Amino acid sequence: HLVERNSPGKIILISSVQGRMPYKLSVAYNAAKAGLDHMARTIAVELFEHKINVNTIQPGWIETPGEHRHFGSDVIKEAGEKLPWNRLGQPADIGMAAVWLASPASDYVTGDNIKVDGGFVFKDC
Repeated sequence: HLVERNSPGKIILISSVQGRMPYKLSVAYNAAKAGLDHMARTIAVELFEHKINVNTIQPGWIETPGEHRHFGSDVIKEAGEKLPWNRLGQPADIGMAAVWLASPASDYVTGDNIKVDGGFVFKDC
């Protein structure tokens, strides 16, 4: 509708750091997230002329009730202790990135993948 109304705007998609780095036994998920990231960049190029920004947020491991049910609290705690911030991400971490991307402060950002992972992709460095 933004194009039809000739209105600038923002499109924010939620991806995953798994679109950036491979994980065993997750080939379909990894490929889907990598595809989403590339789709966002392509759409950004297509919407340049309309002043519509398109970006993705790539969360790392985010602590949610579902993660606790799936992995168990002990695994969650241990995983968080291995990260530079000594914790897993919180939903609010992703929310604040989305708020920034939706705000005028990010008007010059488009076609990007914003990694919000507390250093997760560097944990083995």
